Amino acid sequence: MRLVSTFCIGLLFSSGLIVSGMINPEKVLGFLDVFGVWDASLVFVMGGAVAVTSLGYRLLNHQEKPLFAQEFTKPTRTDIDFKLFAGPALFGIGWGLVGLCPGPAFAAVSSSSKTVLLFFTAMLVGMCVARTRWLNSKLEF
Repeated sequence: MRLVSTFCIGLLFSSGLIVSGMINPEKVLGFLDVFGVWDASLVFVMGGAVAVTSLGYRLLNHQEKPLFAQEFTKPTRTDIDFKLFAGPALFGIGWGLVGLCPGPAFAAVSSSSKTVLLFFTAMLVGMCVARTRWLNSKLEF
């Protein structure tokens, strides 16, 4: 059941990305170009995402435990370090340069656009490098 629900959630998410135009790098870049020809239509997408997330959190507050886990997990770290700033900065720079981020890139890979395929490949390589580096740091004693 967990696998089926995960698939359905991914399908719903990718469908939302496609319908909203988030898989179109030109649309995203138009939204990010606030000093040029600004396309404000993605404000509604983000507003809808905030509304749905807010509703989800309200519903979760009334549950004793998640549907597919023994307990809720919350982040325990409260410190602010370089990685906390560097990660979002790299994400934002990449998004601003190309008009894609990981979710839309996964949904858009079927378009066979050279730009999307190049971004997707670079993203996968970056994920593998980051994971290897993370694993290496965890193996140090």
